[in-house]
Amino acid sequence: MKKYVFPVLLLAVFTAVGVTLWLTKDNLFYLFNFGYIGLSVSLGIFLYIRKYKHARRVVQLLVGLYMLVYLGFIKGENMQIEGFWYYLFTGVFEAATIHYAVAKLFGPLLFGRGWCGYACWTAMVLDFLPYKTPAGPRKKLGWIRYITFAASLVFVAALFLAKVGNIERIMFWAFLIGNALYYAVGILLAFAFKDNRAFCKYVCPITVFLKPMSYFSLVRVRCDPAKCVDCGKCRRVCPMDVDVTDPSRKRKNGTECILCMECVKNCPKDAL
Repeated sequence: MKKYVFPVLLLAVFTAVGVTLWLTKDNLFYLFNFGYIGLSVSLGIFLYIRKYKHARRVVQLLVGLYMLVYLGFIKGENMQIEGFWYYLFTGVFEAATIHYAVAKLFGPLLFGRGWCGYACWTAMVLDFLPYKTPAGPRKKLGWIRYITFAASLVFVAALFLAKVGNIERIMFWAFLIGNALYYAVGILLAFAFKDNRAFCKYVCPITVFLKPMSYFSLVRVRCDPAKCVDCGKCRRVCPMDVDVTDPSRKRKNGTECILCMECVKNCPKDAL
């Protein structure tokens, strides 16, 4: 039973966060929100331990569809980066700001870019495309992410500086249009580069937050050099081009790891 301790502890942590926010914000929604996400992630880890091959995809769909359909379309919350800037400028610690604090600013200190592997609703769709592993070497296009990051900030700042009315409605439309653009660009890049995760590597603005924090992540894929035979299979199956055989934090593309565990599942010597 010891192997199931981690998913149980993870569920307890998410529940504790939900209870804390429920009591401090006097809003039962936070208990439901974090309880649901914690249960989804814990279920995925449980299925992974049980060697169910689609465990990660189950979590992606449970959390991704919840964020996109329920919070986005039904509740009208912009959970994209524009929504984060919006709440930040209004000085309100709600919705997107809490989400970013937990999943994308401080959470990565614990679980790295696990968000990208298990919860991102953009990657949820892109991972259905046929190019599970990159067909070629990584392109030197990472600078694009800083442009999209700056553009999102400038867009929201301009709305506030111009004192545009009904910004909340604009944020909802920005969520709809932004998601459509993300999916369109992501699918085009996937087919152009034969790489499902090309959007994540070159365009996604969220990685500007995720990458520096992930460098210090406590949860990492580690390699046992005594078992590793340097067959290179882990590097070939990695969707993010991470050299997991290097134990240092400075390993190639180390802050790109999404904890998908493809390397672990494919290692012939159980060295990871």
